Amino acid sequence: MRSTALLLSLLLALPASLAAREPVQASPPLAVPGLAEAHLSPGFWIDALADADRVVLTPAQIAAQNARMQAEDGSIHDLEALPGHVDGTQVRAWIEGLSKLPERTLFDVHGQPVERGELERLQASLDLDAIPASQPLRHGMVVRRADLRTFPTRLRVFSTAGDTDIDRFQESALFPGDPVAIVHESRDGDWAFIVSQRYAAWIEKQSIAEGERDAIHAWGRRAPFLVVTGATARTAYTPENPAVSDVQLEMGVRVPVLADWPAMDEVNGQLPAAAHVIELPVRGDDGRLSFQPALLPRSADVASDYLPLTEANLIRQSFKFLGERYGWGHSYNTRDCSGFASEIYRSFGVLLPRNTSAQAVSPALNRLPFDAGDSHAERVQALREARPGDLVYIPGHVMMVIGHVDGEPVAIHDTSGMSWKPEGTDDLVRLHLNGVVVTPILPMMSNATTPTVDRITSIQRIRP
Repeated sequence: MRSTALLLSLLLALPASLAAREPVQASPPLAVPGLAEAHLSPGFWIDALADADRVVLTPAQIAAQNARMQAEDGSIHDLEALPGHVDGTQVRAWIEGLSKLPERTLFDVHGQPVERGELERLQASLDLDAIPASQPLRHGMVVRRADLRTFPTRLRVFSTAGDTDIDRFQESALFPGDPVAIVHESRDGDWAFIVSQRYAAWIEKQSIAEGERDAIHAWGRRAPFLVVTGATARTAYTPENPAVSDVQLEMGVRVPVLADWPAMDEVNGQLPAAAHVIELPVRGDDGRLSFQPALLPRSADVASDYLPLTEANLIRQSFKFLGERYGWGHSYNTRDCSGFASEIYRSFGVLLPRNTSAQAVSPALNRLPFDAGDSHAERVQALREARPGDLVYIPGHVMMVIGHVDGEPVAIHDTSGMSWKPEGTDDLVRLHLNGVVVTPILPMMSNATTPTVDRITSIQRIRP
């Protein structure tokens, strides 16, 4: 009783400013319409599912789908099936199909127009006249994350002066361990034109090592292995071997494990007591490929196999990128909308085409197409029936459905932004989101009069 009375007297003696504090104010509302803090947690969406851990596709079904993708989708290249010699006409077709001089004015990072002479020098750097009628096909492997470019240049160019987010010469990126076919080199010898499983483009030669076809593809099938299941993982820093030091591995990358490595043998100056011993590709001074051990810390978000393809795992994997900056063509060391979707699915062992234009029409997936004859109501109904993991395409963009709030579809996607009309107004509000975000789909507007829903071209369902 005495202690209670003492506490009461102390409280009464407090200054009014402390004894009667204002209630803690809630965080300001999020910019995205209809979005609440709870929606930014994967648990919110997983808890709403009746059977979140049900396997959507088994490993055998995924393998069968990947085989269909390899056989039926024209954007996918089967590198092991390429002939021992490549025809010059085919090489020219690959290069000329990509490296086209633009007709419009382009601007550099300083907002100045790129001179026509500079563009013509880039065209000459392709060295098309040096392509032989036929040549032996060379094989290589990517040793560090590397950009794929329209032309053999680091020059960044943009459609609008001052808007430097979308580099029109940036195509994509490849990751350590990705195999490539090498079919041509730039005039200065610093760049190679390569064909990868999902893209053909220019890459800096220092990012790839040349080796034998069989050894390259055997490495990719080695077991045991680890799959990166985080947004990224990095090997341990080591001054003893810079080639395997602090190497960034992206979600879905698979690397062999040296499981029989002796516990008392150091790896690059460090005992592997708290790390996995993995094997990575390395480029020698002569440009040739070898494989060397590296340490991947046990703290890395990795798994000993591809993840089970469940709706819960799809949601978890997508949220590992939440808030990451948007990177057109995988610039900024991040990814764009189609890369976001394909890297999520890569962590399950699922192969998707690189670009939205190919993903949206791939015959190897369970596709629901839309055309001008489909009404707004039909499109909305399809979205209300969509399941987590379904991919929704409009021209140039893809969103992944994660669930519904009061029956209304919600997606996570990597986007430059969205537009919407606040209720009761005709004003179009543009949100410069520029990253991986959660948004409701139905309020999105493509322009002042066209809901984004009315521009949907397809929904791709990676399920039976």
